[in-house]
Amino acid sequence: MATFDDREKAFEKKFEHDEQFRFRAEMRRNKLLGLWAADLMGLAGDEAEAYARQVVEADLEEPGPEDVIRKVKADFEANGIEKSDRQIRRQLDECLAEAREQVMSEAE
Repeated sequence: MATFDDREKAFEKKFEHDEQFRFRAEMRRNKLLGLWAADLMGLAGDEAEAYARQVVEADLEEPGPEDVIRKVKADFEANGIEKSDRQIRRQLDECLAEAREQVMSEAE
């Protein structure tokens, strides 16, 4: 019985670790996307960091990345930047890959 309990605890611990990793990677992804968008909009330094924080906060509106994509797309349109949803999604995927690498390297 102790073995079963040990397995269950190990599974729960791995699940918790995986969820924390996923959350951190998604937040980093959003920040990277925000910095990319800020650069395209001509923002730099503190303004770019502030915009990236807004993108991260936008992800808290609903599950999934749709709220982030909507925010960036609307900000692009307001600034006269033409990027399709597809282009933003592609950049979001690239940011996620980079974010995962960064979070993994921080854990080592």
